[in-house]
Amino acid sequence: MTTFTRDLLISLMFIVGIVGFISGEFIISTVLFASAAIFSNVYLNRQFYS
Repeated sequence: MTTFTRDLLISLMFIVGIVGFISGEFIISTVLFASAAIFSNVYLNRQFYS
């Protein structure tokens, strides 16, 4: 997975989480926010320790 596709995936999950939060689907938006944060942190930690 290239850097662009990884950034695109994280940003899409974040945007869909915001849209889900606005529409009232709080459980789905919470899962999307959490997965975007986890993917972002895993990528940064992998890049830092490599």
